[in-house]
Order: sequence, then structure tokens, then C-alpha cells
Amino acid sequence: MKIIPLSEGSFTIDHTKVFVPFDPDQHQLQDRPKGSLLVEIQPFLVETSSDLLLLDAGLGFQKNGVLQLFSAIDQAGYSPNDVTKVLTSHLHRDHAGGLTFSDQFGNVQISFPQADHYIHAGEFKLVLDGGNASYDATPFRIYQGFEKLHLLENDGKINNSISYAHSGGHSPFHQVFWIKDQGQVIFFGGDEAPQLQQLKTKFIAKYDYDGKRAMELRQQWWEDSKKDAWQFLFYHDIETPTFQQINE
Repeated sequence: MKIIPLSEGSFTIDHTKVFVPFDPDQHQLQDRPKGSLLVEIQPFLVETSSDLLLLDAGLGFQKNGVLQLFSAIDQAGYSPNDVTKVLTSHLHRDHAGGLTFSDQFGNVQISFPQADHYIHAGEFKLVLDGGNASYDATPFRIYQGFEKLHLLENDGKINNSISYAHSGGHSPFHQVFWIKDQGQVIFFGGDEAPQLQQLKTKFIAKYDYDGKRAMELRQQWWEDSKKDAWQFLFYHDIETPTFQQINE
């Protein structure tokens, strides 16, 4: 399988839930508001033997009228129309902003209308019901009646290569994915396994819906990954977008 990180850059975020661009050559973290977190925003393309997968969709920022995510896909040598499946861990703004965009007339459009979309049913209902400051319901109303939207629940399989599990640590209906193809295992843990260091340390994050559960899941995944040498995809890791576990 081929993995392509689609970095949108580094940002800080504080209690306001606003993502502010951060350039390490120009900015200092201590100059940002107290409690600010420094994160990468990094969706992924994964090319398997049968699909081109998009895992989460970034902030949805545009540059010169073009969705930044589209430009990143183009620069990677693909077209947005090549994406066959969109796998979504949860619908917080920084993971789901690029699922839709506003066209030149201000109309909301689905970014990948040709692709099948996989979202947890509870997460979809939560965002439409208003969620909280981390969600924006407005763009997702266009998904109502969208024939390629698949609402998942519990644990299961999308096909022989892709499986999912309701994890519920970072948000109530957060889900994670395993992609198994050509003798490889890729794991995408969204915001419950966002950075390599978080898998190597035992801590409870205050920003998680259920911090204890998220911590326990990270420990479990780290141990489970050793059997089949999982390759982790880290959505918020500035230095390590992917990590290949050692087979034990």
C-alpha cells in the first residue's frame, strides 16, 4: 500500500477552538495563549489494490478559491475524483472541514461526491443536533439524503480490507480504522492516537470526552500492533506522520 500524508501545516489551538497557523521559524509557542497545543493538521491518502482512501479531511481552508485539500491531492499526483472512499474518525472541525466547501456562489458542496463516505451514525446525529464548539452543523445538512453516505455503528467491516471500531474516547462516537492489504496493516486512530509520543506515554488528556478510555485504548493498540507490525498514521504529529511498529 502507498501512504501519502496531506499536511495542511502546523497550528496552535487553545480553549477558543480556533486553529492559528504556526511557523516555527517565525513564532514561539510561549507567545501563544496559555494552554495552547501545537499540532499538525494532516489527512492521509492510502492507495490499496482496490481503492484510493481519504482518511479525515482537514480544516477545509481555501487558497485562491481552491480547497487546500484538493491542492494537496493534486500535488501528490492524484485527482480528488480518484478518491473512492472517505473514512472519517469523527466530525470535529479540524478533521471534517474539508468534507464540504463553499463554491463561488456561496453554495455548500460535498467535496468528494463520487466517493463512498463512512461516518459513525451517532457522530452524524450529534453534529446535526448542534454538538458543541468543536462541531459545525451547517455544512453537514447537505449530507442528508446523500446516497453515498454510509452511517456505521459498533464494530464491523466495510470490505475484506477495511475494518472499523467504535472507540468513543475522544468524542462519544469516535471510530478508528484498520486497512489490511498486500500483507500490510495500517491503523488510523484519529484523535485517540494522534501523535507517536501519546502511544509511548500513559496520560489522560483533558480534551478527550473519556480520557481514561482513550488512554487505555492507546495502550491496547500499542501492544496489539506488535503482532502484525502495524503502520500508524498520526494526524496531529508534527515530526512523525507515520510509524512502522516492530514485529515481535
